[in-house]
Amino acid sequence: MQFGIDIAQQRLSWDELVLRAKLGDQLGFDGAFGFDHYQPMYGTGPGECFEGMTTLAGLAGETSRIRLGLLVAGVTYRHPSVYCSQAITVDHLSRGRLDMSFGAAWFEPEHSRLGIGFPKTSDRFDLLEDSLEIVSRLMTGEVVSYQGKTTSLDNAQLLPRPVQSPHPPFWIGGTGARRTLPLVAKFADVWHSFANPDEYKKVSGQLELYCDKIGRNPKEIVKASSLSLSEDLSEVERNIDAYGKVGVEYLVISWPSEGAKLVERFAEKVIPNSR
Repeated sequence: MQFGIDIAQQRLSWDELVLRAKLGDQLGFDGAFGFDHYQPMYGTGPGECFEGMTTLAGLAGETSRIRLGLLVAGVTYRHPSVYCSQAITVDHLSRGRLDMSFGAAWFEPEHSRLGIGFPKTSDRFDLLEDSLEIVSRLMTGEVVSYQGKTTSLDNAQLLPRPVQSPHPPFWIGGTGARRTLPLVAKFADVWHSFANPDEYKKVSGQLELYCDKIGRNPKEIVKASSLSLSEDLSEVERNIDAYGKVGVEYLVISWPSEGAKLVERFAEKVIPNSR
């Protein structure tokens, strides 16, 4: 089992974010993950919230080993060519430690408040599909023309190529059987879902059917989920075991309200027995 840590970049100072990422780096976590929003998602009233990709760029210079990503980047926030260029930059800044994520986005109020377009659901999934196609092709460094459902390219090229080949690992989040899982089967290196173990097993079976349909080995896709630490550590270990039994290979730990001491205790007591 691999473990990531959610640094939860809302209502926090930059210095606190850096401390959390450095702590994850020092404790041996495999990844540090922010989220992709421009305003706090929880709590009341205004508060700090740093932009996702530039946060990763900053953390690349503050860490040395841990991988960096967002859970997950909403395709409505950036043109896919812009997102691709940002990702290539962060991949170079981090010396190849970027995990690149994709999601259809969902929080309409944030879009409305900031004047960001929020297409209907079907159009957002069309944009998700176009984004995966466009980024996959631009990451080759070759000249690309592409006619998409929502976005097209005309003799486009981005250089340099990313450090990681053929591109940083693609994380796709979601469980939708009609639109999300077929894209996971085709594009994902890692699939993330918040489902509990029983539901995860069910949806994972659906994903395997989509993989079989296109001739892809489902074992090529790392299965990931998230885990709370705000329980007795013996219960946390049972939850890890339950996820492992349904094929989950990567768990992202939610930053606990109890703070860094609990994260340290988890890293000391649980991670060595779960790898």
